[in-house]
Formats: sequence, structure tokens, C-alpha cells
Amino acid sequence: MFPVYDVDALLLLAISLASKRRPAELVEIIAAGDLIQGAVCSELDLAEAFHRLSAHGLICEVGGGYALTLDAQKLMTGQKRADAHERVFGIKDNLAAYNPAGEHAPILVTVEQLAEAVLAHQTAKSSPGRNLFVPKPKPAELDSKRPGRRKPLPVRRRKT
Repeated sequence: MFPVYDVDALLLLAISLASKRRPAELVEIIAAGDLIQGAVCSELDLAEAFHRLSAHGLICEVGGGYALTLDAQKLMTGQKRADAHERVFGIKDNLAAYNPAGEHAPILVTVEQLAEAVLAHQTAKSSPGRNLFVPKPKPAELDSKRPGRRKPLPVRRRKT
């Protein structure tokens, strides 16, 4: 057992969200973490989490991107459909019970690389282009009457 931090669980959740079809780049991981939490973690905390999780065999580097290993995918599969905070706590509990098997080579992600990724995400977020990881704004609440609906016609009575 090793010490488990919130940023570890958040990073695993962000990587699982960003790497659905292919290994995720740092900018995509930052965007997914921003979508989950609403704010970006510090670059130093993320760099330590990358090092810690890769040393325990939960994150691997594939073709310039990052993906979850089979052990990490097993940790993520037992999650219920819940809000992000409950999922992070569930992942954190699974991480606390996880025992790494063997030694793994740690991934070295520098603070400068993460700072560049955060800056790229912030510029992409503010640009007019379409970013799929940014949540859609919700429309203003409408009145109780829905526009475009008519009242049903009254029922006609038969003349006898």
C-alpha cells in the first residue's frame, strides 16, 4: 500500500476519459481534468502523480500519449454512475487497496511540459473553435409555459 492523494484518482479518471480511442496527449488530459473538477490542478502535483502512478504500473506511455494499464482499467471498472466527486473517492478507495506487482519504469513528465499543456488548454478554451471537453452552456430557465404549444381544443359534446 502506498499513500493515495486526490490528484492520483483525478489523474486516472482524466486519463480514462481522454484516452477512450487512443492514447491521450497532455493537453487532452488537462482538458478532461478541467471538465471533471472545474479547475486545473497544479503542475507540480500532476508531475508527482504521473511519476507515482507510472512507478506503480498504472499509467503507461504509448506513442507519445498516455493510457491506463490493465491494472488501472480494472480499478476503474467497478465505478457506479455518480457525480465526479463520488467517483474520485471511489477510485481513491480502490487505489488504497491496490498492491503494485513488481517495479515499473516511471514516466518523467516535467513541470514545464505540464505548464505548456495548461496554457494550450486555456487558449483553446477561450478560442471560438469547438472544444469537445468544454461543457455546453445551459440555456436560461424558461417560463412554466413552453413556447410554441397550444392549448388543446375543448371536447365537443354531442347534441342529442
